[in-house]
Amino acid sequence: QVQLVESGGGLVQAGDSLRLSCAASGRTVSFYGMGWFRQAPGKERELVATIIRSGQNTYYRDSVKGRFTISRDNMKNMVYLQMNSLKAEDTAIYYCAASTGYGLKFSRTEYDYWGQGTQVTVSS
Repeated sequence: QVQLVESGGGLVQAGDSLRLSCAASGRTVSFYGMGWFRQAPGKERELVATIIRSGQNTYYRDSVKGRFTISRDNMKNMVYLQMNSLKAEDTAIYYCAASTGYGLKFSRTEYDYWGQGTQVTVSS
């Protein structure tokens, strides 16, 4: 199995950028499809972006397209979420997740391992 630890969250102003990192340990991250989810207070956890094992295919929810970029470095056992032009509505706890399935995975039930989350707060 794999252990995931997120970092890089913080308090920023609208329009700023942040890069979230997800460090994997245990089994190599190359065995997993990876996703970033977020959960705002009082809301369901939602998929932000996902990337397949090779990194050659990605998916983004509409509200972050053109602003966020998911990437992975399998050699370093890392997954990233570059977030630009942040908005107040991006405020949430962001979670890294790993799926043992193949292809893009859109539902949180398709992910097998989760990190503890990192808080992102965007002030307007």
